[in-house]
Amino acid sequence: MPDPEPVRDPAAARLGSAEFRQDHGLRYAYLAGSMFRGVSSVELVARLGRAGLRGYFGAGGLDLGTVGKAITELARTPGLDGRYGVNLLHDLTNPGADDALADLLLRHDVRHAEAAAFTTVTPAVVRFRFTGAHRTADGTPVAVRTLVAKCSRPEVAARFMAPPAEELLRSLVAGGGLTPAEADAARGLPVAQDICVEGDSAGHTDGGVSLALVPTTAALAEQLTARHGYTRRLRVGACGGLGTPEAVAAAFVLGADFVVTGSVNQCSPQAGTSDAVKDLLAALDVQDTAYAPAGDLFELGSRVQVVRKGTLFAARANKLYQLYRGHTGLDDLDGATRTWLERDCLRAPLDRAWEQTCAHYRDTGRAHEIERAERDPRHRMALLFKSYFARTNRAAQEGDPAERANYQVHCGPAAGAFNRCVRGTALEPWRERHVERVADLLMTGAARVLGERLAAWAGPGPAHAHPSHHP
Repeated sequence: MPDPEPVRDPAAARLGSAEFRQDHGLRYAYLAGSMFRGVSSVELVARLGRAGLRGYFGAGGLDLGTVGKAITELARTPGLDGRYGVNLLHDLTNPGADDALADLLLRHDVRHAEAAAFTTVTPAVVRFRFTGAHRTADGTPVAVRTLVAKCSRPEVAARFMAPPAEELLRSLVAGGGLTPAEADAARGLPVAQDICVEGDSAGHTDGGVSLALVPTTAALAEQLTARHGYTRRLRVGACGGLGTPEAVAAAFVLGADFVVTGSVNQCSPQAGTSDAVKDLLAALDVQDTAYAPAGDLFELGSRVQVVRKGTLFAARANKLYQLYRGHTGLDDLDGATRTWLERDCLRAPLDRAWEQTCAHYRDTGRAHEIERAERDPRHRMALLFKSYFARTNRAAQEGDPAERANYQVHCGPAAGAFNRCVRGTALEPWRERHVERVADLLMTGAARVLGERLAAWAGPGPAHAHPSHHP
């Protein structure tokens, strides 16, 4: 079935930064962020691209072969005109993974990437961003690739807003990662022209609040644009909690140049997850999420937001972290706890679960983790507990009915807000929530909301004006 014609709303098309829309070739200042393990699927990204928008394929958690096939499929899809991107997810537990993924993106000449979970600028990020960079005849530095950096802390955002560190550029040139000309152009450009502020989303957000983060980061962008002498201003976007037109309108009022949606796209026909998960998401309300440990950063205590209603994952994951914090190893656990662990979480005796865990780390080239676990009982406990996170993620994506109580579904309250927004409309059934229709509803609705609010605030005359706080 062909994609429907996108909505053409001049007011919605004017929201945000005109320069952002022009640079990215989009009809709205709107992106669909990546979702782990291909939940933001090829189909989802392609459908948005054909509608004049962009999504980012969720490469996190997938092997390079799978990511390469996805990129090839997107590159061959007619009607995209390059409107697709790929997630570059930082993995602290797997050194070298960033570099390998950057190599893959460059081999396929991917032009757009979304950097997520980075706490600092890495060589992989700089290589992707500045491969192909050059100076024009008048000396203006130009990058041919875009990087949207998701950040939830101003100090991290500042690192991406600055040019790459000189020592990093010299190291990359010495190692052949960049040419001298590319490094020279990089000295006059930010690592990321576009910074996306994450607040109250399903990702690694530190529980940030957009009302504070967006204006703070926007002000920082203005300061650093002037400090570094950029000819083009740094741009700041907002993501997290964007499930209604009112929320999108608020993001633009706060100073966002663009918006990035996430959770609302997971409950669409194009999302790469099971119908069981989509049924679960379509029944959520705004209070039906909770924070749980992040499987990839389990030992550090990093937390992500997940679905709470209809699954016991959040409660069980939090208990696993409490056990990890309070015990020195598996032998330190009492009999009742070990029984609970085998029955409800691991679904296997501890010995068999450990064998399966070892096989996974060997297959993924991380046998050193097993060697460390043999010396450190607490690390062995951590690896075993982390296997629960990997299994529950797969179970949800595959819709395994036997594991429904353990479904791990990353999601923010935007999903529940969107459900309320579309109740009683054509988009109430999730099978009608095609990703471009979600984008049109949010953006055209935001334009309408802003127009109505401005008209109401202006009022018919002085007698109806809002009282002033000034004498």
